[in-house]
Amino acid sequence: MALSRRSVLITGCSAGGIGAALASVFQERGYHVFATARNPSKLPPNLSDAANVTSLTLDVLSSESIAAAVEGVKRETGGKLDILINNSGAGMCLPALDTPIEDGKRLFDLNLWAPLAMFQAFAPLLIEAKGCVVNNSSAGAYSPMALNSKYWISKAALAAASETWSHELQPLGVRTVTLITCAVKTEFFTKYQRDELPASSRYYGIRDFNYGISDGWLQAGAISSRQYATKVAKEIEKGSTGIVWAGTHALLFRFLCWLLPQSLFDMVVESVVPISAEMEKAKQKK
Repeated sequence: MALSRRSVLITGCSAGGIGAALASVFQERGYHVFATARNPSKLPPNLSDAANVTSLTLDVLSSESIAAAVEGVKRETGGKLDILINNSGAGMCLPALDTPIEDGKRLFDLNLWAPLAMFQAFAPLLIEAKGCVVNNSSAGAYSPMALNSKYWISKAALAAASETWSHELQPLGVRTVTLITCAVKTEFFTKYQRDELPASSRYYGIRDFNYGISDGWLQAGAISSRQYATKVAKEIEKGSTGIVWAGTHALLFRFLCWLLPQSLFDMVVESVVPISAEMEKAKQKK
């Protein structure tokens, strides 16, 4: 029997991440939540056991898996979906010179093309519900920090794509939200398997500094995933459209991006990831 309550599908809901926090907040607000993961056993118990949560196996890189998820939602809702949150994603901490192109393409498949595949597949359900698509990008789309370029580039591409898609979806009655996510405390870095620099790399002398970027220090002092999810849910429910900044110091970061001259903003970025200073220290040691 079709459900009358509002519904939301969230990708990437494994325990300890942003997706799981979003699913919990929407579940508490009375939505029927479709919490998805490649392996549903990785969902937190509070989601797996909740009456208004449906766990779905979903690999966003598989058209067959996406199609099966669409059918699963249709059976529960009668052919509608109020909110689709494209949250799944991955990182890659390597300099551009040392990133294999094929690895970069796989990252783009997950961070850019998968959200497109998802909203294409769920478009009939979203249009029927006059719903909302939410694409989770990153502050990295606006701050070109070194040694993580493929991730930032893929998130910048998603932000630009999401804002473009919004103009195409608006005439169909579907609202689009582009999340610009600043630092959030999650378990991402505890599970991250670092990418190794080859000994031939021009950055091999600062390899420890490079590896340090993926050890979680960028999340130091960050807000919790629940605080973030609560902010995002409020923005969605009040009808926000377009770019929404969320996460640690999101408002401050937003103003720095817009107000500072490029030269000063570059200094701020360099202060966060001081690659030039580290390269100079490595050169002096050598």
